[in-house]
Amino acid sequence: MNDTVRQSVHDRAAGRCEYCRLLESFHDLPFQIDHIIAKKHKGDDETDNLALSCYNCNACKGPNIAGIDPKTQQLTRIFHPRLDRWEDHFSWVGPELLGTTDVGRTTVEVLGINREENIALRRLLIALDDTLG
Repeated sequence: MNDTVRQSVHDRAAGRCEYCRLLESFHDLPFQIDHIIAKKHKGDDETDNLALSCYNCNACKGPNIAGIDPKTQQLTRIFHPRLDRWEDHFSWVGPELLGTTDVGRTTVEVLGINREENIALRRLLIALDDTLG
């Protein structure tokens, strides 16, 4: 993957993780380019198969393309940033990201989006935003 492709993915996402929506400027580790469909599942390096991802989301997602929906216990695919609209699958309740569909719930679960340290960071960012006005 060349630098032009990496920059294109970064620009398209506007510096925001395409899964948890955290801005790269608020993270201590550089964001990564995620293969939405991993190469082991025949994914490629084309930009429509690439997403900007924070370290935490990318590390938890790994090559996964599905997981178990915590509500239905059914095997369910993970959110696909090129095919799905984020707003159709997720909503915020304070610092917690809720999956509003089976795909959303499964993605939140597999990617560990509501782990304690992630909620603490989002709580801090909300508090800072409130104090800055």
